[in-house]
Amino acid sequence: MDRKEAHRRKEVPCLCSRRWILAYMCFLGMFFLYATRVNMSVAIICMVRSDNVSESFNHTRRTGDNVSWPSQAHPDHQIERDTCARQDTSTSATATTAEFDWDKPTRSRILAMYFYGYIIMQVPGGWLAGRFGGRRVWGISFFLNGLFTILTPVAARTSLALVYVLRFLVGFASGVTFPNVQSMWGRWAPPLERSKLITFSMAGPAMGTIAGFALSGHLCAYGFDNGWGSIFYVFGVGTLAWVVFWFLLTADSPRDSSRISNAELEYIETEIGYKTNVQNKFTPWRAIFTSVPVWAIVVTHVCHNWSNYTLLTGLPTFMKEVLNFDIKQNGSLSAVPYLCAAIVSIVAGQVADCLRSRVGLATATVRKIMVIAAFSTVACFLVGASFVTCEFRHVAVVLLCFAVSGTGITRAGFPVNHVDIAPRHAGVLFGITNTVATVPGMVAPLVAGALTPTKTAEEWQNVFYVCAAFSVLGSIVFTVFAKGEVQPWAREAGDKTAGDHSSTYRVIYSPRIQP
Repeated sequence: MDRKEAHRRKEVPCLCSRRWILAYMCFLGMFFLYATRVNMSVAIICMVRSDNVSESFNHTRRTGDNVSWPSQAHPDHQIERDTCARQDTSTSATATTAEFDWDKPTRSRILAMYFYGYIIMQVPGGWLAGRFGGRRVWGISFFLNGLFTILTPVAARTSLALVYVLRFLVGFASGVTFPNVQSMWGRWAPPLERSKLITFSMAGPAMGTIAGFALSGHLCAYGFDNGWGSIFYVFGVGTLAWVVFWFLLTADSPRDSSRISNAELEYIETEIGYKTNVQNKFTPWRAIFTSVPVWAIVVTHVCHNWSNYTLLTGLPTFMKEVLNFDIKQNGSLSAVPYLCAAIVSIVAGQVADCLRSRVGLATATVRKIMVIAAFSTVACFLVGASFVTCEFRHVAVVLLCFAVSGTGITRAGFPVNHVDIAPRHAGVLFGITNTVATVPGMVAPLVAGALTPTKTAEEWQNVFYVCAAFSVLGSIVFTVFAKGEVQPWAREAGDKTAGDHSSTYRVIYSPRIQP
């Protein structure tokens, strides 16, 4: 490298830069997105006194009934089942806090209602972010999200119909999140930092799921307003607090930020290849809907979300019905796999960008490696966990940790691929793919409920078999049809070709932004 080229290298701040502050805020926003999404999965166990209490009690008593168990002829099996039954203390936890007599189909509809609202705002959310900027759209939507979450206990004690309406509205307000984040990263993320920034942001859902499961379980047992009511107040107020900091610390694009350094602004725009404050006035809808790489992402997204939403809505129920954890253990242990997923997500982003910048692998190759590794992990360990009996239930928790970690690897695969192939239109693109991929959120809880009418381990095996089949399908489709370069329809006149290239900038990890 000659002196002239060396002189052109600029020291660009990283850890406290404006793009990383945006990543931290996106992380926290997605944290509250998932906390307010999954809290109902735990809260509903405490809210309902229907067959949860009576059937669980009878189930415990029936462990000594010779008619109940096909394995009754074997005395060892009888002893094992009694041991599991004695470990199940969830009935005492729920009996004192339950207020409602909602049957299992009703509970499934409540869990699914979120996704009916969520799906509506996917494409509009991406379009609004591209047209008016993601900062305003996401901030207003999350204000409504927090408000509707806080109102949920009052609605539940008033009318079941109001619960349906509020869960729909929470999903509706939350639906802009992922399209907004993708749209903003299309303007903020340099290509060779794209995986790191986006996967860090997308570690937020895993951490939000941890809080949603673990904290909800403890609030259910020890919180105010009969326990379960405090779940909605805590996460609703937290969401409103995030909105305040979001408006104070973020900007729609680097050029709109009053606090960004000149070095960072020049670095981002040089690497991305266009002026970031120019809002989209035209969306190539026909080219998007006829693009094979787009449909590869759609199919892969659907396959991923089937397993993801099955776990999000069904894991606490699986922990209770098959593994016989009580409500306090249930919330905490349901959260453990998502801690693994958050860590793996961040590591996967670092590995993906390293494979691109240092090893020199093509973007498409890296994305495919990540998807195959992720989906294989999910399929194998989910099926394995389904065969573990409650006598070895902590082994099942370990296997579930590996399975959910696979969803963390996925973050460096197809989600980043939206920005790879269409950085200007990443918000709309993600809105389209996530619209289709939200269907599993509406269907998967209903399928899981239909496949587990008597709540046996064998029935839950069928639930996880379906997840494994979707994982295999997604791996095949993405491997064959995915692309990694910016598509011709996603470029405009004057755009620099951005893709697999080495940066001429040196990014430094400094606690202070360089002037």
